[in-house]
Amino acid sequence: MHNSKLFKYIATFLFIFSTAIFTFGQVDIARQTTAITYPLDELVITQFRGTTRFPRMKGEGKIKRTNKNGTEVEVTVSKMPRPFELGAGYATYVLWAVSPDGQIANLGEIKRRGTFEFDSKISVTTPLQTFALIITAEPHFLVRRPSQAIMLENLSPYSRTGKTIATTRAIQYFGNSSDFFRDARTPEIAEIDYQKTPSTILQAKQAVALARFAGAQRDAPEDLQQAESLLLNAENAWKASRPEETIDITARQAISAAVKAEQNAFVRKEAREKRNERTKQDAEIRQSEEKYTDALNQVSDLKAELARETRNRELAERDAANYANQVRELRDELGKLREEMGRIKVEQQTDKQKLEQYENEKRAAQQQVEQQNRVAQFQSNQGALLQSLRQFGAVRQNERGIVLTLPENFWTSARVSSFAPNGETKVTSLAQILAGNSDYRISIEAHTDNRGAADELQTLTQERAQAIADKIVSLGANQDRIEAKGLGATLPVAANTTVANRAKNRRVEIVLTPLL
Repeated sequence: MHNSKLFKYIATFLFIFSTAIFTFGQVDIARQTTAITYPLDELVITQFRGTTRFPRMKGEGKIKRTNKNGTEVEVTVSKMPRPFELGAGYATYVLWAVSPDGQIANLGEIKRRGTFEFDSKISVTTPLQTFALIITAEPHFLVRRPSQAIMLENLSPYSRTGKTIATTRAIQYFGNSSDFFRDARTPEIAEIDYQKTPSTILQAKQAVALARFAGAQRDAPEDLQQAESLLLNAENAWKASRPEETIDITARQAISAAVKAEQNAFVRKEAREKRNERTKQDAEIRQSEEKYTDALNQVSDLKAELARETRNRELAERDAANYANQVRELRDELGKLREEMGRIKVEQQTDKQKLEQYENEKRAAQQQVEQQNRVAQFQSNQGALLQSLRQFGAVRQNERGIVLTLPENFWTSARVSSFAPNGETKVTSLAQILAGNSDYRISIEAHTDNRGAADELQTLTQERAQAIADKIVSLGANQDRIEAKGLGATLPVAANTTVANRAKNRRVEIVLTPLL
């Protein structure tokens, strides 16, 4: 039982470590490899090298271009890593041909064999004549573009006849065409039982997840439902120990259906966006037409008004001479009034700005006084707080604030989270003091010695810290300023080699950090 638990911890550590290296080792790094021009009817051999992610991987390719079948490719790989080393989102390997002009061809899946490092071989044909070969980790075998998880890349070639083989170092790797592997919702398929699950079922899970990510639930629900149904059938067949071939066929059908759902979702989403764009354009056209109609109506109204004004002017021309002087006087008076009004508005604006400035200065002064009063009150209360805390344990101050260390006698025994009778009374008194000092953030950090399983020690210290936090909250403290942390045996203050040292490590530290 102990060995099984130890193995589980080691496997988990290796998975986390390899995933971290994989995540930070190859994301967004531009890479180049060698494109090879394969001569007609000449067997060309090229070695493969593992990238920095898996340098132990090796491979060899035998390539021959023929008139009849295009270019025949046979690739043998060795020391392929165990499935759970791939990290989140990856379930298989795919061989790619990449030409200098940007053509990308999925040449096929390199199927894993066994549960540990394995060797495998793939034989395929491609119409390309000049291309580079790379092997990537992928979510499923029907992907259209290589991911950034580059596992192997070909080196310079040679021929057994000694013939010089033309090469081009101009091949740029392409990243995955979606943001799926950068999204926080990416499912983690590499669980501890990853090695037990058939590869095609894992691929089907990822294909369905990719379809959902592409919006198939909205734009291709029937295709997505078919893929999910096929995946469920494959999983049920696997759980029922059906023949491997039956499971593989059903899972691959699920992958194909999920890829179809993803493609249909993309196409329909694009079509919907185009329809929305057309609808928007139609609305803009209608709006322009309405504006044009309004403008015509306004022109008509203006013409009618102009006609009326013309008639009125003709009728009033006989009186124009008599009123001309009065009009000029009125216009002069109007100009003076406008100038006066403008001056008054400027003065009003100036007065308003001065008033606002005064109010802001007054508000700032009041805030400064209030802050100074709070600081003075805080400093005057701090001495009394330190004195009141010393009755419960050792008190010190550091860069974090005030640190109160509670002795072990607050608890019934070394491995329980219930208070001793006397400890219950002390904790209540301490909680009353802490609840009444609202100017501090409270961090409760529980520790213990290293005797026992790490998860049990973690649970014990978390329960102890939470018990004290609950007591403080029950006496009126705001829960938002309280944090309970169980740290197990990870931060000892003394070596766990003697009874006295272990007793020192079994402690609870309450850190009070000022909120000012």
